[in-house]
Amino acid sequence: MEKIFVYDTTLRDGSQGEDVNFSGEEKMQVARELDELGVDYIEGGWPGSNPGDEEFFRLARKYKFKNSRLVAFGSTRRAKKSVEENKNLAGLLQSGAKAVALVGKSWDEQVKLMNVSLKENLAMIRESVSFLKKKGLEVIFDAEHFFDGYKSNPEYALKTLGAAREAGADFLVLCDTRGGSMFWEVEKIISETIASRSEYCEVKFGIHAHNDGNLAEANTLAAVRAGACMIQGTINGYGERCGNADLTSVIPSLQLKMEYDCLGEKIEELCRVSGMVSEIANMTPYKGRPFVGRSAFAHKGGIHTNLVKKDPTSYEHIAPEEVGNQRRILISDLAGVSSVRHKAEEMGIDLTEEQLKEVTSLIKKKESQGFKFEAADASLALLIKKQIGEIEHPFNLQSFTVHVHKEEGRHCASQANIKIGSNGETVFKGAEGNGPVDALNNAFLKALTKMHHRILKNTHLFNFKVRVVNGGGTQAKVRVLTQFRDGSHIWSTVGVSEDIIEASWQALWDGMFFKLSGEVNSS
Repeated sequence: MEKIFVYDTTLRDGSQGEDVNFSGEEKMQVARELDELGVDYIEGGWPGSNPGDEEFFRLARKYKFKNSRLVAFGSTRRAKKSVEENKNLAGLLQSGAKAVALVGKSWDEQVKLMNVSLKENLAMIRESVSFLKKKGLEVIFDAEHFFDGYKSNPEYALKTLGAAREAGADFLVLCDTRGGSMFWEVEKIISETIASRSEYCEVKFGIHAHNDGNLAEANTLAAVRAGACMIQGTINGYGERCGNADLTSVIPSLQLKMEYDCLGEKIEELCRVSGMVSEIANMTPYKGRPFVGRSAFAHKGGIHTNLVKKDPTSYEHIAPEEVGNQRRILISDLAGVSSVRHKAEEMGIDLTEEQLKEVTSLIKKKESQGFKFEAADASLALLIKKQIGEIEHPFNLQSFTVHVHKEEGRHCASQANIKIGSNGETVFKGAEGNGPVDALNNAFLKALTKMHHRILKNTHLFNFKVRVVNGGGTQAKVRVLTQFRDGSHIWSTVGVSEDIIEASWQALWDGMFFKLSGEVNSS
């Protein structure tokens, strides 16, 4: 398999995306994961541009990368300034990185906007690359706006590549900076570029695509078809404006479908790394993300689920395990008996044919009332086991009260009191919280911890969402979805009612019940 060099710029270009932020330590955490994943190059940032990047390179100098080469990003020298007096180039040298990505203008119109002559721009590229090469660094030249430049003035765009190559650049990376090129344009332009000079047949080309036209991944694949051997992108496609080429899609397409070597066996870690980067970036994972999204291999319709069970290739273009994902059967009002059977088997629950019919009917009834079990596996498991008589309640609610107090000019204060019974013992606990539901959850957990302190160790609610099920203003039903974790497991529950406190209580009850009944450890 032909080798494709994977260049990750999540820590630099990805961090420029709206709402995406990394501290220096968080960048180092991501870098360690990318190193374990086996990407070839990790672009850490622009030395000297901000405190976060400075901290990252300081931490990175103490870390020994096993599989990846650290890259520092910067630009060519300024016009009418020598390379020796350029602070940007000095920062690249001081970063400790053994490779640098040097960005230079390749679109004549952009050069003119900078009030720089076309000739001077070529000198800036040539002298900057040469300076860094003489310092023993690997130089990756990023030809900014290359595709737009080529369409406007192909002769000059090619001259910028020639200047970098003659100065010793190791890679020539062609950038679709505005993200508006079409994939057939990318393939044609790269093919023509490689054919323009005989020595380019020996040069390593790369592609850096932005997603403003929703074609970053397609343009990256087209570039490889045309001869590029380096792909630049970010995990989850994070990046400025509409983002960069998403490596979690590009890598599987190249390795599993086009038979290029990107990550080898490490590709099975792609799904996990995608989730880890989302968590560190504090971004909600996109369920519909191809290959690694939670819904990428989720099946809901009855006919689909039935055929998938017989032959997964009926509706799956790859096996989910190849990228570390997993197949999911969703239960909803669309579910048939086969879907429920498959889901029950997935949960380790054996159902007779009669029980299957009863459970399927119950699920459809519940869904018609506003429940959604496709995102609440814990509530679904409890519903099924309760229906077939395989579960016992480890506790019972005797009563709870929730009090919200508001004074002019002050925030609302919320308090909850709850009385729980278990095995003849009654526990009464009260708690405050940030809102009535938080107060109720805190009181509930305190009461249960009193009776089951070991089992509930480290258990906490970490996600709470409310949705209006139907219209009707303040009298409408609401659906509450919650997620719990205990350090090694995550489980989800649902509650529905016209009263938001009652809906929340249903979800909280299922969450604790699921843990105390031993279902978490078996899930």
